[in-house]
Amino acid sequence: MTSRSPSTPSLRTVVKAAGATAAVAAPTVAGTATAAPAAAGVPLFHHGVASGDPLPDGVLLWTRVTPTPEARPGSGLGPDTPVGWEVAEDREFDRVTARGETTATAATDHTVKVDVRGLHPRTDYYFRFTVGATASPVGRTRTAPAADADAAGARIRFGVVSCANWEAGYFSAYRHLAARADLDAVLHLGDYIYEYATGTYPKPDEVVRKHAPEHEIVTLADYRLRHATYKTDPDLRALHAAHPVVAIWDDHEIANDAWAGGAENHTPGAEGDFAVRAAYFEWMPVRASTEGTVYRRLRFGKLADLHLLDLRTFRSEQSRIGSGAVDDPDRTITGRAQLDWLKAGLAGSDAAWKLVGTSVMISPVAFGALPAHLLAPVAKLLGLPEGGVAISTDQWDGYTDDRGELLEHLARRSVSNTVFLTGDIHMAWANDVPTRAATYPLSGSVATEFVVTSVSSDNLNDLLNVAPRTVSLVAGAAIKGANRHVKWLDMDGHGYGVLDVTAERAQMDYYVLSDRTAPDATAAWARSYRTLNGTQKVERVREPAR
Repeated sequence: MTSRSPSTPSLRTVVKAAGATAAVAAPTVAGTATAAPAAAGVPLFHHGVASGDPLPDGVLLWTRVTPTPEARPGSGLGPDTPVGWEVAEDREFDRVTARGETTATAATDHTVKVDVRGLHPRTDYYFRFTVGATASPVGRTRTAPAADADAAGARIRFGVVSCANWEAGYFSAYRHLAARADLDAVLHLGDYIYEYATGTYPKPDEVVRKHAPEHEIVTLADYRLRHATYKTDPDLRALHAAHPVVAIWDDHEIANDAWAGGAENHTPGAEGDFAVRAAYFEWMPVRASTEGTVYRRLRFGKLADLHLLDLRTFRSEQSRIGSGAVDDPDRTITGRAQLDWLKAGLAGSDAAWKLVGTSVMISPVAFGALPAHLLAPVAKLLGLPEGGVAISTDQWDGYTDDRGELLEHLARRSVSNTVFLTGDIHMAWANDVPTRAATYPLSGSVATEFVVTSVSSDNLNDLLNVAPRTVSLVAGAAIKGANRHVKWLDMDGHGYGVLDVTAERAQMDYYVLSDRTAPDATAAWARSYRTLNGTQKVERVREPAR
């Protein structure tokens, strides 16, 4: 990737302001929490509680207060409301560690974010909010290990999810992760909400439950209400109450195939501007970076660094499938500053594992690859991508210069144990990540990638309305045949992953749901893959991590 800077999106100023003005309060010495009396008979905490972005000494807490009946999400109505908060070492709050007070206002849709510090590393805490005599549900969270905690003998375990479409099904994956007591955090890799009108995706006769508002969301008020609707789901609320969530956005938190200056289904001038991203910072337990985006880094001792990417705010517009523009060095998926930040972070990390949360797949996936000695000249003559015809130019396949620069950096600097964690594509994959897919395995692999399927969003058999393991078996065989670094893919299941990391290996256990349209769906282990320390390759494991 050469130096370039895409046009600055119109939302940047508003997003930065949102990150700066969200109601964030510092902890105080433990004392008596006080708050003004609430209106009689009004349920105050409809949307539950949440925590996120754990640090060795702190965590971000979140809730949304409904102070009066008219203070509905997105309404802009309702009074300023003092909100107390407490963090304790026990669920009964007999051993309170920190408490304080902040204010919920209509300016941030009566959401509250508290960045609590002064906590102990790798410790479970319980938290709650209060308004007058009314208390929120109790949440549980966990801080990260100390930054210098030794990797030897250490273990971290993450739930991994993406792509939860309210209208396509229930969020049973969240319920099953909430029930686990062995997770340090849950990684949400994007498409936490969907922006479509009712009956657009999925089709009207396949809608399991209608979201609100029913029209396509285009204004800040719309996005606030859609976020609020999602947080009325009992399984989602249970997940947030049980574990800290580490989240990044993909396109549907904004609009389909979003890029720096627009999106596939966004009409500038007719649908408001893209400042609606501000709702994300209000409604999610995430820390905005200094640039007002979601790229940031978390550390889990010397066992793992977690690099989280924003692949929407700075990217160039997607090219057409089959266009040689995917190789244009002036096009970017990360932006110059973010790519430099990522390269420096990976090369400078002393952690055993370098985990990278990326909302779209980095592994090359192409059809029509020619033998290596013919591929480049023929592609140049025809104006086609040098790696073959990519399936999706919204992925890193559409921005091959950025990908090439990053992967060559890993090889040149001998950066080992880089594992990309990915969502977006509504399928589960386990991949080696080669520098040159056309000559793999001779060219070698410099990283690995685990892709998790969707919580509920349509996959191949849903879109084609066919039985599982019919068309998908043919398509999967074709993809693996043309892409030898793809070791496994499941195009049919919905579910989640559990990533288990030790000094010796990183293992992804894949779980599938019995029926995304059933609110009581069961979950079952499907398959596991791991990468051993120093190998940069994935291999199958016959049982989940214990």
